[in-house]
Amino acid sequence: MNIQGEVAEGFEAVRDAFVRNFEVLGDRGAAVAVYRDGRKVVDLWAGPRDVDGGDGGAAGGDGGGEAWGAGTAQVVRSATKGVAAVVPLLLHQRGLLDLDAPVAAYWPEFKAGGKERALVRDLLAHRAGVPALAVPLTPAEAEDGLSGARAVAEQQAFWEPGSAHGYHAQTYSWLLSELVLRVTGASIGQWLAQEVTGPRGLEFWIGLPEAETGRVGRVGPVDPPQTAGGLRTRPRRNVSEAYADPSSLTRRAFAAITPPPDENDPAFRAAELPASAGIGTARGLAGLYAALLGDTEDGTRLFTPETARLAGTELSSGPDRVLVVNTRFGPGHMLHSPASPLMSPASFGHPGRGGSLGFADPEAGIGFGYVTNAHAKSVTADPRAQSLVRAVQSAL
Repeated sequence: MNIQGEVAEGFEAVRDAFVRNFEVLGDRGAAVAVYRDGRKVVDLWAGPRDVDGGDGGAAGGDGGGEAWGAGTAQVVRSATKGVAAVVPLLLHQRGLLDLDAPVAAYWPEFKAGGKERALVRDLLAHRAGVPALAVPLTPAEAEDGLSGARAVAEQQAFWEPGSAHGYHAQTYSWLLSELVLRVTGASIGQWLAQEVTGPRGLEFWIGLPEAETGRVGRVGPVDPPQTAGGLRTRPRRNVSEAYADPSSLTRRAFAAITPPPDENDPAFRAAELPASAGIGTARGLAGLYAALLGDTEDGTRLFTPETARLAGTELSSGPDRVLVVNTRFGPGHMLHSPASPLMSPASFGHPGRGGSLGFADPEAGIGFGYVTNAHAKSVTADPRAQSLVRAVQSAL
C-alpha cells in the first residue's frame, strides 16, 4: 500500500497494523490518527477516497479513482454519538443542563407514553425506553428536523425509563437533537460547530456544510476477512436470532428509519442526525477527544477534570435489550467492555457500526480516531480498529 502521513518515533507499530489492515483485513480506504498528551503522534491515510473507486493509486495497481488525501472525510455512523455527547456534557458543565432533571422539564411533550419520569441522564445512557418507533420514519422524515422529535415524544415507552438500558441506535438522533434545541435554541450541529469544532479547527460535522462536500468520499458495504473481536466474529446464538427476527427490538431499533438511508446522498450528509450521520477525518475525531482531556498543543481544554470523570462514569451496564450482549454506557459515551473494547476501563468514546472508532483514554492521555469507507458487518468491535488500538497500547 502507498501509505501517506507520518508517525512519531516509538509508534511504528501503529503504521505496521495500518498496513496489515489493507493486506490482511480487507480495508479499502482509511485513516488513523492518535494524539498523546496533546501531541499528534500518528496521522496516516491510504487507499481510494471512494469505496468503489479502484485502488486509489496503491502500489502495483492501476491507480483508478481518486486517492484518499490528507483532508478526506467520511461518514462515521454511530461514532457520531460520541462526538454529539460532548454537547450535553458541556451544557451541564456550564450549568445549563441538569442531568438529574426530567427530560420533560426541557421538552414537555416528551412526557407522553409513560416517559414522564425519564431523566436527562436516562436519555444519554440509553435508558429512556424508546429505542424503536411503532411506525418507522422514511429517510426524508428522519432528515427533516421535525418528524423525528415528534415521533419519539409520542412513542409509548418499551420499558419503564431508567429501569433498563437498550441501545437507541437511530432514535438517539431525535432525542438528543431536540433536547439540545430546547436548551440552547440552536441545532446540535450548529452548537457543535460554533462552540467546539469551529474554534479549534477540528474537521468534524453533524450536518455537512455545502463548502465541505468535495472532501467526502463514498462509503459502502464490504465483507473483509474477520479474525478478531466484536459481535461479527464471536456472535452468540441469541444475537444472530435477534437480528434475523423482524419483530425483535433489535431489528426494530436499527430499522427506525425505513428503508435505510443512502449514506452517500447529499441530503443524508447534510442532515443533523447525531446518532449516525456525522462526517469527519480521523484527525478531527482524535483531535476532539484529545481536546476533551485538555491535551492540546495550545493548552486549552474542553472538559474540566470533573466533566472528564463524568464522561467515563458508568450509568448503564449489563444485558442490553437491543444489542443483547452486555454493554456499558456513560452519559452519552460507550465505555470499555468485552463487547466494545476501547483501551482501558478509563476510556470513553464510541464505535461506528462497520468500522469507525473514536475515544479518549484519560489515563494514557490518548485521543484516537479511525475512519474507513469500507463498512464491514461488525457491530461494535471491528477487527481493523481493534488492531490499531492494540498497536497503540504496544507503543505505550
